[in-house]
Amino acid sequence: MEGITSSLAKPTQMRRDGKPRPRSEAKRARIVEVAIRHFAERGYSAARVEDIAGQLGIAKGSVFQHFKSKDGLFFEAYKKAVQSFPKYMQTPAAVQERGFFELLRYWLARTENMVRDNWSSYRIYLIGNYGTDLALRREINRFLVAEDPYGWREFVSFGVTQGELRSDLDADMIGSILEWTTDRFQDALLTEELDPGLFRKSGPIPQEKERRIEQFVALLRRAVGSDKAQVREKTA
Repeated sequence: MEGITSSLAKPTQMRRDGKPRPRSEAKRARIVEVAIRHFAERGYSAARVEDIAGQLGIAKGSVFQHFKSKDGLFFEAYKKAVQSFPKYMQTPAAVQERGFFELLRYWLARTENMVRDNWSSYRIYLIGNYGTDLALRREINRFLVAEDPYGWREFVSFGVTQGELRSDLDADMIGSILEWTTDRFQDALLTEELDPGLFRKSGPIPQEKERRIEQFVALLRRAVGSDKAQVREKTA
């Protein structure tokens, strides 16, 4: 994380005792809050730091006192946005009792609700993943690996403990496969242009999405699920 901080964002102004200045920290948080809405509405390329500063009633240079560049500001907005999403293990106990793949199904079925509840943050997530250049995307990837904001490691560990994931595969590899495919599938659930026709080939959209979710979970269960998980699928 040291490289991320030095390459994108200036450190918060500190007091002599080494603690952040409260007013400076509050101003920085306010800038990020406004930037999330601005980037979400306009996208990365069309967003302008001077417009964000104008909305806050401060000078453009004041923004750059806290963030080294537009990239640095967006990166902080991205981090705050994805940290606002619930982690995979933040589910009712009754859902967890049904096992790893049922827990995964629970979140897939709630994808649209999560976006409606947190539209700006989800837009920032999409822009960061698909609408930024390679250098910024590299910093985003480093953050996701280092901080694990969605709690994938805990989620995979739960699956291993439950005996539902294959023991002949490395847990980190399973996590990477699940994270990449699940994120991509959730994006396709909501953003048609990412996968044209996936949910529009036949049938009403809600029923088609439900059928695709069932197929997707079954595919992952067969790919990385243990024999126990396969038995559970057949008896469900």
